[in-house]
Amino acid sequence: MPDTIRVNLEAVVVAVTAAVPRVLTTTGTLSPALPSGPLDTRAHPTLERGLRESVHAATGFALGYVEQLYTFGDRERDPRAGIRAPRTLGIAYLALAREQPLPDGHARWQDIYAFLPWEDWRRQRPALLDTVVAPALHAWAGADVQRRERADLVFGLRGAPWDTERTLERYELLWEAGALAEAGAAADEGPGLAMAKDHCRILATALGRLRGKLRYRPLVFELLPEAFTLSQLQQVVEALAGRHLHTQNFRRLIEHARLVEATGAMARPPRGRPAALFRFRHEVLRERPQPGVYYPGAWWSR
Repeated sequence: MPDTIRVNLEAVVVAVTAAVPRVLTTTGTLSPALPSGPLDTRAHPTLERGLRESVHAATGFALGYVEQLYTFGDRERDPRAGIRAPRTLGIAYLALAREQPLPDGHARWQDIYAFLPWEDWRRQRPALLDTVVAPALHAWAGADVQRRERADLVFGLRGAPWDTERTLERYELLWEAGALAEAGAAADEGPGLAMAKDHCRILATALGRLRGKLRYRPLVFELLPEAFTLSQLQQVVEALAGRHLHTQNFRRLIEHARLVEATGAMARPPRGRPAALFRFRHEVLRERPQPGVYYPGAWWSR
């Protein structure tokens, strides 16, 4: 008898508020979960329409920019489900938004780096890499040279460089090593908060996708108001990249790439000096095929 297969539509809704990258979660389960819902093959004319309706029903939030992310279909996506449970395919989407208050219910915005804390290098190299991650990975690797090399390269250990885009590889390696609560570690021993089912893996996939697209797509502007300062733009890029940017190099890139244009207005904060307001130049989409905010070799100030 063939397996029963169900299809879920799952959303990673990302916003950046006050320099904090945040993800929309629902709290109706033991651990935070991504908003999701089953595909109704009769009521949903398209997958994206079904996703938008599911997210709105679960959170009260109306999605804007959406793109399909990946399909997740491992048999044991939910560790709590028995082996005879129907297999569930998760069709995941990445959505970019500006954070808005949510209606009373079971949804909230949470810091992405609460779930993936080893990915945030904005202030300094995370201490937990040495106190938690490296010991767990080296215990898992033991005397296996290939495992140790893999751990070093993926997590930038023992002098290896850190690659910001290998977010999914890092999560999957920690899962394979049993260092995460969702992979069997004690809840207070894992390096980050757990999510329901395999939703933290989906979040890691989405963060890696966003970091990669910073190089060649102007998606970052979906997370900003129509008028913004260059400092706000830099903070959003830093929040997603998990790295502190060299301000002069970053602004030189933005100016050279002609990604923004001045509005003629000024932002006047309660404290500090007024700052010029800018907006995204939509014409850049016609001028070249890959208008991203990437500057090889000159991003990081430390």
